[in-house]
Amino acid sequence: MTDFAEVFGLAPEATAQAPGRVNLLGEHTDYNDGYVLPTVIPQTTVVNIARSRDEFNRFHSAQLNSTVSYRVGESPAEGFALYIHGCIELVREWGQPISAVTLHIDSTVPIGSGLSSSAALEVATLRALRMLYQLPLDDVTLARVAQEAEVRFAHVRCGIMDQMASSLGAPDRMLLLDTRTLESRLLTLPAQTAVMVLDSGVPRSLAASAYNQRRSECEQAAQLLGVRALRDVTDVARLRKLPAPLDRRARHVVTENQRVLEAAQGLGAKRFGALMNASHASLRDDYEVSVAALDSLVEILQSHSQVYGARLTGAGFGGAAVALVEPGAEEAIRTSVLEEYARKGYRGAVLV
Repeated sequence: MTDFAEVFGLAPEATAQAPGRVNLLGEHTDYNDGYVLPTVIPQTTVVNIARSRDEFNRFHSAQLNSTVSYRVGESPAEGFALYIHGCIELVREWGQPISAVTLHIDSTVPIGSGLSSSAALEVATLRALRMLYQLPLDDVTLARVAQEAEVRFAHVRCGIMDQMASSLGAPDRMLLLDTRTLESRLLTLPAQTAVMVLDSGVPRSLAASAYNQRRSECEQAAQLLGVRALRDVTDVARLRKLPAPLDRRARHVVTENQRVLEAAQGLGAKRFGALMNASHASLRDDYEVSVAALDSLVEILQSHSQVYGARLTGAGFGGAAVALVEPGAEEAIRTSVLEEYARKGYRGAVLV
């Protein structure tokens, strides 16, 4: 694997990093102005950056072994460079003079597994730009710029949870975030628990999936209910007036918000795990964003005696499952679960 100097023939001027995240509760609630409860993972994205010696932006991904180069004023065609380009362009729009940059990415955050590799890239890029140019960007503003970069330039209508988690999260803590007000606070995990993440082996693509369709369905439901966002509905009975499938989509969002708020009160491991199990059922049945492989993996996890609860994490349509488990039992659980998963014809992998 090549480093910055080997690729570009010069030394970096600044280095920054940002973690991926796994969401414990609050899936598909962030773009409905709701509540979320993510935690950061050990894997990070590291960005090294320097000013270019000419008018070309150059980005290299060590994992993809790919370099993208384009002149300032133009834009890259596709791929990982769109996220970086979006961050740079938005900082320019914000009124900060950014010259052409040379940037190297080295990441251990798995791609396509629902662990927010894109948010980690955006936040690490903006942190590197902040350091290189001494930008007056606080952590919340940085997350908002990162989200807008993904929406406008990568064309994924994501909420702000991923970027806020990567920007404000801390190891072994949960970030309770109100995505409407952006108020947040760090909470401790349930006592005597650990977080484990397993890959279902089914890759997903947000932009090519039904993610945007689900977001549109939620907007339609809110409009029919006469509210700004589904966050403003707390009584599930109000949803009966909605046509299918909008009633099911809205029911997931309303009940998921309730699960997050209950979990934030400081629950024991068993009750927290029960909320995770209920969240998966809601995502599977009401929101319809799971797939057979994920359902199988989650079912195996939930049936293990040392697992308190498990659910899909991320947008769905493939990706990863997260579980709350007994600390010290992670290796035994992983081995047992992945062996059973393989017997059912699937190939999973350990992520966290």
